[in-house]
Amino acid sequence: MFEYRGDGVAFNLFGIDVRWYGVLIVLGMMLAVYLTSKEVERRGMNGDLIYDLALWVLPLGVVGARLWYVLFEPQRFHSLYDVINLRSGGLAIQGGIMAGLLVVFVFVKRHELSFLRLVDCGIPFLPLAQSIGRWGNFFNNEAYGYEANVPWAVVIDGVPHHPTFFYESMGDFLIFLFLWWFLRHRVKVDGQTTALYFILYGVLRFFVEGFRTDSLYFGPLRVAQVLALIGLIVGVVLFIILSRRPANAHIPGDGVSSAKRRN
Repeated sequence: MFEYRGDGVAFNLFGIDVRWYGVLIVLGMMLAVYLTSKEVERRGMNGDLIYDLALWVLPLGVVGARLWYVLFEPQRFHSLYDVINLRSGGLAIQGGIMAGLLVVFVFVKRHELSFLRLVDCGIPFLPLAQSIGRWGNFFNNEAYGYEANVPWAVVIDGVPHHPTFFYESMGDFLIFLFLWWFLRHRVKVDGQTTALYFILYGVLRFFVEGFRTDSLYFGPLRVAQVLALIGLIVGVVLFIILSRRPANAHIPGDGVSSAKRRN
């Protein structure tokens, strides 16, 4: 069984406690940025653009993830300090993804790049970052499920629960491996890998969310499950549409000529 009885603090820096939650999220994001830059270079583009993009995507993605959480869990926050204090946890990946995609869209339009091609280069490494970051929930003793007397349970206050953070972490890692393989060996048209992410993560999150005891709700509905189903449907439709296009076909409204894409 998993059990953590510490205070969640990784180390102290100049009198400020730095928590494992933040350390793991930052580690996952940095690794994702590095691997994305290498994939961008492999596909004939300038990898340094990813570091420029990361300066906008990462902080605004965190802002989006926090605001999404605050929107559906307002009773936890009593002051502006509570909202901006991220060390105690409280980020919703759905808000981060939406904010990140919006930033990428603006960025590629300014640099005359292909939106779907650039997102495809980075999307396999998003679940890798998620897989690493989920262990921050373990150190915070959060994101666990219903009581379950199973050998792999997480123990909270002496009671075993479904380790939903672990379920999603392992699922995210498998999604990462599959998407990376697909991008390298099977993709035919820009956007297919991104569509598969929404399909696979939608399935994973829908089922994992059903075990959780701390879901965000909109009325009687679990917000994460609703968004997972929407993402799944959008992913399936997008994948079908893209799969009907000739291999390496240019997608109208999605960038510029091949020559410019390589700049």
